Amino acid sequence: MSAQGRSRREPVHGVLLLDKPRGCTSQQALQQARRALGAAKAGHTGTLDPLADGLLPLCFGAATKFAQMHLDADKAYRAQVHLGISTSTCDAEGEVTQRRPVPTLHAELLREVLGGFIGVLGQVPPMHSALKRDGRPLYEYARAGQDIELAPRQVRIDAIDVVDLRDDLLLIDVRCGKGTYIRSLARDIGDALGCGAHLAGLRRTRSGGFELSQARPLEQVGQAGVEQARGWLLPPDSLVRELPQLRLEDHEAAAMLHGRALELPAARAPGHAGAVRIYGAPLAGAAPLFLGVARWDGHELSVQRLLSSEELLTQPQTP
Repeated sequence: MSAQGRSRREPVHGVLLLDKPRGCTSQQALQQARRALGAAKAGHTGTLDPLADGLLPLCFGAATKFAQMHLDADKAYRAQVHLGISTSTCDAEGEVTQRRPVPTLHAELLREVLGGFIGVLGQVPPMHSALKRDGRPLYEYARAGQDIELAPRQVRIDAIDVVDLRDDLLLIDVRCGKGTYIRSLARDIGDALGCGAHLAGLRRTRSGGFELSQARPLEQVGQAGVEQARGWLLPPDSLVRELPQLRLEDHEAAAMLHGRALELPAARAPGHAGAVRIYGAPLAGAAPLFLGVARWDGHELSVQRLLSSEELLTQPQTP
């Protein structure tokens, strides 16, 4: 059997930072990357719209256990807003519903309007979205021509910076919390300017602590050999690097791996209650490894999400 054939049977654990192309669904990108890596178990940390491109973290093997935690991560986008034209989908794929003249825009006006969207606010999601109402995604209602009233959802926008303004195209950088629809933001900016707008292009530039500059284009991943593609994987704990770190003694690691809670001496207790990433030796005398995530309540450290025995023995070493 060839070395490549043997490598395809080895467990694959880690995070691949992908630069997803426009026109490709997140699931299509995931499956292409999974085949390139020869991985059996794969998932992503939240979808990126087919009409958007940019950073899409993909998880393999043990890393899939922590993908859900990354759903809450803050995001950053570069968005192209086409002023003066409103569409049924709030993006370039929808039917034009209204055309209005674009007012003369100057820095002070833009600063005032965009500043009104900074902070925690209520945002009405676009009808053409996967959000569900009575068990059905909103886009099904939209396709059936059913007009339903949508309640605003609370979102958080931290910053909107103007990158460029040429004719009726406004280019902005947006930093926001989870669940923010940039299509809705484009629509609302147009309404605030009195001319309407839709999202003409979108590129995700950051997700949590990951940056687009770290990502590999899907085409490059697909053309790489298995070993080269696997060499681009980040370790599973990269998904939870923002959590406090705790190194366990050998007997403590063994107890946690058996599901038992721990009381820690005050000198070693995490500073605040919450999730903690834990490291320790799965076997006495072995090198310390990432064991998973535990929760500290101020008194006890209890298991939240741990790697299996097989995952512990086959995960890549954390740098």
